[in-house]
Amino acid sequence: MSNRMGTSPQPAVGLPPHRTPPPIRGAGDVGVKQDTPNTADTADSLDDGLLAVRAAEGDEDAFAVLVRRHSSRMLALARHLLGSRTDAEDAVQDAFLSAWRRLPEFQHTASFATWMYRIVTNRCLSTLRRRTRPLSLDAIPEPAATGSDSSPPHVAEIDAATAALTAALQRLSPELRVCWVLRELHGLHYDEIAHVTGSSEQTVRGRLFRARRALTEAMRPWR
Repeated sequence: MSNRMGTSPQPAVGLPPHRTPPPIRGAGDVGVKQDTPNTADTADSLDDGLLAVRAAEGDEDAFAVLVRRHSSRMLALARHLLGSRTDAEDAVQDAFLSAWRRLPEFQHTASFATWMYRIVTNRCLSTLRRRTRPLSLDAIPEPAATGSDSSPPHVAEIDAATAALTAALQRLSPELRVCWVLRELHGLHYDEIAHVTGSSEQTVRGRLFRARRALTEAMRPWR
């Protein structure tokens, strides 16, 4: 992963000094600075809402716990959308830095996790709209085994089906892909997806319908 966040960046223009982001250094925990045992034990017992309030007041330990709790899901989302682990890690790091700076704006009208889904999704959409690079196979989870058949023909068939799904997802517009990934791979409800994407539930349902129809048609030969 890039080390460009290994040191604390300079405060953004107009930000008070306490909004300088804490260091973010790694992929698994998105590099949160290490808490002292007593601080970690105390913060780990708090819910996301209270941690977000404390982090908005400049408490880096509270923010460290939030990052630790949610980084794995956010990284999985970014990989599902972008396909590239490097791009996904960069998007998640940028998203957490943005969240740290914007925590005073967090209104708690949705959960912290949903708020982070929105920030990460927006980062990924921006990346998708800028690039034409094919989606990697890494973006698609491996299909669950349906039996014990591990013969070369069976494995080859599974690989081909996975490649077909990858290609079909790549052909979806970024908006359709986001809705499908959030619903089918991350299990978000329609109202949560609407909040994440900044659209109505009706729009989300329409996008999911079109995404599912396109993917069903693309995967028809594999059924």
